Amino acid sequence: MKLFDSTFSTLERALDARLQRQNVLSGNLANVNTPGFKPKDVDVTGLVDGVQTEASAVVDVPGATENIDGNQVDVDKTLVTLAENALQYGAAAKAAGKKLSILRYVASDGAA
Repeated sequence: MKLFDSTFSTLERALDARLQRQNVLSGNLANVNTPGFKPKDVDVTGLVDGVQTEASAVVDVPGATENIDGNQVDVDKTLVTLAENALQYGAAAKAAGKKLSILRYVASDGAA
């Protein structure tokens, strides 16, 4: 009998992808004053309903508008994307926590 099924593995991959995206987006904000900086993002086309189905890749942000110094970071869009990603990370973390609670309950023979 497998202790962790495919659901838990899928949630683990989703958490990894969301963490990677959070780090990449945070790096964009950290470089908002770097001349010529081109923002990156994590390709989320492999995410279906917030769950990663394939490996994610770091890509250039399409359609970014260049500032006078060549920097292409849009702070407002990046902050919105960070907030959205944090919510999705939280949802996946909560689902993983619920899954672990079920395993804890079963392991304790139903005792609280």
